[in-house]
Amino acid sequence: MEMQAPGFWDDPEKSNQKMRESKNLKDIVDTMNGLSGQYDDILTLIEMGYEDNDPSIIPDIEEELKQFKETFENIRISTLLSGEYDRNNAILKLNAGAGGTESCDWCSMLYRMYTRWAERKGFALEVLDYLDGDEAGIKSVTFQINGENAYGYLKSEKGVHRLVRISPFNAQGKRQTSFVSLDVMPDIEEDVDIEIKDEDIRIDTYRSSGAGGQHINKTSSAIRITHFPTGIVVTCQNERSQFQNKDKAMQMLKAKLFMLKQEENAEKLSDIRGDVKEIGWGNQIRSYVMQPYTMVKDHRTNEESGNVDAVLDGAIDPFINAYLRWINS
Repeated sequence: MEMQAPGFWDDPEKSNQKMRESKNLKDIVDTMNGLSGQYDDILTLIEMGYEDNDPSIIPDIEEELKQFKETFENIRISTLLSGEYDRNNAILKLNAGAGGTESCDWCSMLYRMYTRWAERKGFALEVLDYLDGDEAGIKSVTFQINGENAYGYLKSEKGVHRLVRISPFNAQGKRQTSFVSLDVMPDIEEDVDIEIKDEDIRIDTYRSSGAGGQHINKTSSAIRITHFPTGIVVTCQNERSQFQNKDKAMQMLKAKLFMLKQEENAEKLSDIRGDVKEIGWGNQIRSYVMQPYTMVKDHRTNEESGNVDAVLDGAIDPFINAYLRWINS
């Protein structure tokens, strides 16, 4: 019997990747066909309105046109995602900054915002590391969002996020300003060419903490890796074993070091990682004001929204799209 050489379909990872690419291309074609059909429907409604001299059809035309514009804009924005890592999944890390318990609560609000955004996109979310606040909220959380162009969209969110509101933790009802930093990096699945010397890192194991997961608070399987030359610290506690946590953490460290190397060798600083800034006054990329007025404003693009509740419920696409237009202008 003649032996066949290993084929493409013998590699499950590559096979799944190609299947995802095929599905994404099919979705794009379906969306374009739907857009073409919707355009014809709008023209038909306009002709009917003229022929019947019926102004009552105008609201229907306006609603169809609004949906058409939204879909068209989403397709147009997707064409701007041409960066080297834009198609990758995204790893996000939220860290509560100045503001104590209030900032920990703000961190949990932002985590919910990105969770809701991922749900709207049909993306999957996986928590990699989670640390509760001392009294409430989240002190830090690292999570991965899996979906087509996840990093391309979410790279716009890298930076310090500022909240202004009447603090529920202040008995005097005073306004409180809180800060949370968000670091965003692509999940680079391939084995990048980065050498890590044993003497340059420290690997610590600790007991998992946080909500959920069958291994939480049961075994010392969580992994923390500290890279001395750069000060980078990566953690992972959500995999099924210490070995898997270590493997994922090492993958994250290699990816971070690879990004730093790329920044040094090319003009990719703003596209990949952005400036590392203090989590506090004057460094925010976006402000969320709930009192004395309601406004969310991005300080880079000047994109604004008066509906803070909708934004915190995941409606951040206008800010993402504005950023993509801004960096490609």
